[in-house]
Amino acid sequence: QVQLVESGGGLVQAGGSLRLSCAASGRTFSSYGMGWFRQAPGKEREFVAAISRGGAVTRYANSVKARFTISRDNAKNTLYLQMDSLKPEDTAVYYCAAHKGIVALTTPTQYDYWGQGTQVTVSS
Repeated sequence: QVQLVESGGGLVQAGGSLRLSCAASGRTFSSYGMGWFRQAPGKEREFVAAISRGGAVTRYANSVKARFTISRDNAKNTLYLQMDSLKPEDTAVYYCAAHKGIVALTTPTQYDYWGQGTQVTVSS
């Protein structure tokens, strides 16, 4: 089992940047494929970005491609999401998640463990 704790959320103006972190504890972080998801009020949880176990493969939602970058530091047991050129529609609670596999997965139901989330608010 792995425990996940997100941090780095906050209030930012449109066009600004934030860097989210997800600290993992418990079983070996490098054993898990990882992902970021988000959920806005009244909407379903949606895929944002995913990264394979070793970090070589990444996948992004079309809405964030070229603006967000997912990365991981297996030595520090930490997952990151660098968010640039933020838009008001990026406002949501952001969650990191882990699955017991190698590849970068995009569906929430494929993930086994979830953090509590961190709020990101982008003002216009």
